[in-house]
Amino acid sequence: MKYQTRKKAILLLEDGTIFHGKAVGDKEGKAFGEVCFNTGMTGYQEIFTDPSYFGQIMVTTNAHIGNYGAKEDEKEAETAQISGLVCKNFSYYQSRPAADETLKEF
Repeated sequence: MKYQTRKKAILLLEDGTIFHGKAVGDKEGKAFGEVCFNTGMTGYQEIFTDPSYFGQIMVTTNAHIGNYGAKEDEKEAETAQISGLVCKNFSYYQSRPAADETLKEF
C-alpha cells in the first residue's frame, strides 16, 4: 500500500466558521452548496449519485468511506450529484472483490 499525500482543504461556513482537513483526489477548486449529513452505514455510492442530493456538500457520519469500492450497478445516476464530501476516513483502496473501481476512481 502506497502512502497518499493530500493537499490541505477547508470547509468555510456562511457564519465564518472554518474547518480544516485534507483533500482527496487531484482536482483543485471550490465547491458551493448546502451542508447536509447522512447517517447511513452502507450505500455511500447511492448517496453520492442520488439526484435528491444535487449540489449539496455531504457529511457522512460513518467513520470509513470508500472501503468497499464502487460498482457500476449501484449508481442512482451516471455521475456524482453532490458538490462535495466531508468524511473522517477516506479509503483509497477497496476490499470488495466485486467492486469495479475504487471510490477515488469513481
